[in-house]
Amino acid sequence: MKTGLFFGSFNPIHNGHIAIAGYMLEFTDLQEVWFVVSPHNPLKEQAELAPDNHRLEMVRLATEIYQPKISLCDIEMSMPRPSYTIDTLKALKAKYPKREFTVLMGADSMDSIEKWKDYQSLLANNRIMVYPRLGSNTSELKAMYNVDIINAPIMEISSTFVRNAISQGKRVDYFMPPRAYQYLMDNKIY
Repeated sequence: MKTGLFFGSFNPIHNGHIAIAGYMLEFTDLQEVWFVVSPHNPLKEQAELAPDNHRLEMVRLATEIYQPKISLCDIEMSMPRPSYTIDTLKALKAKYPKREFTVLMGADSMDSIEKWKDYQSLLANNRIMVYPRLGSNTSELKAMYNVDIINAPIMEISSTFVRNAISQGKRVDYFMPPRAYQYLMDNKIY
């Protein structure tokens, strides 16, 4: 089984995340995509991060209609913090030896890959699919690293945009999966 691992804080999950996962399923050889919810990205501020249980539940609600093709993976919640992609990959490969994992990441994340723990090993020993992001040069990334550049549509929506809109009292139900949005509003997360 070819499984794409879409790592992120998903703070909150939005329609852009779902669209990227769907694109990977329809236009690559991946058979499923797991949203790997990270408790703390060491390269990001933790202050704006919603509690783990809320982010996990929003991802679960957002992906349930697409299961088993798109689903939640909560493995990082039981691992040491901060979480590192290389360590999570080792744990997943040990737990699921018959799966062939591919790391999915935005070009913006690839721009900072040299700050990641054991990034050389990550790049040398894993398949990486990179989707375009505004302001990133994918042809330059392809020349520098052994990665697959995926010609997916550029998603300009971000979790930061969603959080900022909520703080301004704006409606964001257009930008989020309906059940995740309802959960966010019911629990007054942001």
